Amino acid sequence: MSPADRTAPGSDLVPAPLLQVRGLNKRYAVPALIDFDLDLRAGEVHALVGANGAGKSTLARIIAGLTRPDSGEMRLAGAAFAPETKVQAERAGVHIVQQELTLLPTLSVAENLFLNRLPRRRLGFIDYGQLHRDATAALAAVGLEGIDPRVPAGELGIGHRQLVAVASAFAMNGRTMASARQATRVLILDEPTAALTDAEIEILFAHVDRLRREAVAIVYVSHRMDEIRRIADRISVLRDGRLVETGAAAEMPVDRAIQLMVGQDTLDAEHHRPRQIGGPVLRVEHLSRGTAVRDVSLEARGGEILGVAGLVGSGRTELLRAIFAADRPESGRVFVGDAAVVAEQPRDCVRAGIGLIPEDRQQHGLLATQPVRINITLAHLEAVTRQGLWIDRLEERETAARMQALLDIRCASIEQPIGELSGGNQQKGLIARWMLRDCRVLLVDEPTRGIDVRAKQTVYRLLHDLAAGGRAVVVVSSELQELLAICDRIAVMSAGRLVRTFERGDWSQDRILAAAFSEHTGSLRTPPRPGAA
Repeated sequence: MSPADRTAPGSDLVPAPLLQVRGLNKRYAVPALIDFDLDLRAGEVHALVGANGAGKSTLARIIAGLTRPDSGEMRLAGAAFAPETKVQAERAGVHIVQQELTLLPTLSVAENLFLNRLPRRRLGFIDYGQLHRDATAALAAVGLEGIDPRVPAGELGIGHRQLVAVASAFAMNGRTMASARQATRVLILDEPTAALTDAEIEILFAHVDRLRREAVAIVYVSHRMDEIRRIADRISVLRDGRLVETGAAAEMPVDRAIQLMVGQDTLDAEHHRPRQIGGPVLRVEHLSRGTAVRDVSLEARGGEILGVAGLVGSGRTELLRAIFAADRPESGRVFVGDAAVVAEQPRDCVRAGIGLIPEDRQQHGLLATQPVRINITLAHLEAVTRQGLWIDRLEERETAARMQALLDIRCASIEQPIGELSGGNQQKGLIARWMLRDCRVLLVDEPTRGIDVRAKQTVYRLLHDLAAGGRAVVVVSSELQELLAICDRIAVMSAGRLVRTFERGDWSQDRILAAAFSEHTGSLRTPPRPGAA
């Protein structure tokens, strides 16, 4: 029996909800929540699943005091609960870790962990000794013993920033992790594992289990059905702002959940489709940047999808950023076709025919407050300008509308801010940008991070179509199954080095993982020549 199903001894009644949601409605350009009801019990993990745009994050934001509903009511432990701010929700014991991280990059890790709760001395000065001791304990609890709490949060990788955000939620109402757990009544985790390694996920799940035993109610928002079936007690499926069904996690097969999400039969998994592979379009020779990228050479051919696998911190993202001159390499050369790319900054790479869809689309890819129209045309303004002097607004609107229709970007109009769209539609907007530019090389970092099953299939199809048009597509992904499904070859990074490249048909998960660990175990030392298997 799961913790959520336990009742008082001798009682056959279902426990009273800790949090009740009744008749919530919220509308933006389109309805986000419609007459939404939910019961959340103490000591349960309640998963929310649904396609992007189904209303999961909107519901989470309302419960956490980040968004006000248009109508409806909530009750927490029997009392009216209507937080107008995040601080009010936290005072009531409701905390959230958001999908798009909200850490302040210029503040230290410790200051982010205890923001608005900084320990003070008698005269009001910050007690940095106590702050750093508390921060060290909070970091250790999520497996980050090696992180200096004094470093700026912006210097951490996205996986470590995610764990810092989790630690911050645990530490919200107290100076120690133990006191914080006692104060927390409801914890909302919105896509908490999107940037975590398997080992980091295990640490997170251990904390979730501990909180569950302490009768904390946990709302778990995720697209990863394997995780949900492992950690959740109950699942609620959302579609188009409505609650479709709630049931025990053990009694809801994955196919059933997906069918409820999309409102149709389960989508078949995307399989690799053969394409005509040509000669090298991208060639990288002896590229280095510090210890993150060490003497990397590779080729990506026209018509192929080249995957880049590796552990978190292996240098995958850093490699793409070095190729794109977002981080200038210290040595090495990049070629598009036979032409060397002389790049001082990313715009030089764009002119040479290279595009990049970054890992963190919110921070580095999108102009979130600007309309879909501008985000699509941003990389190819010459196509919508007259004589290179001013933008032809009619041409810009027609061009953006054509790309929006071609990629089926779901939005109220092309004038809607792209930050209001679901993650899958934001990603399609970035792909549209580079399709319009017609670049010869597309670098794609974590193409399906934080998007739903249906949107993943669309992204896979678009990447296939881009490669089939003769482009070289290079994909970094933390999901090995994703690379195995869509790639023609997979290059493996380990501790900054490219240690092995596998051809389709010559790989297995075990061999790829062995290569990924090789620089940490000493089993491989010499990177192969570009294109070698």
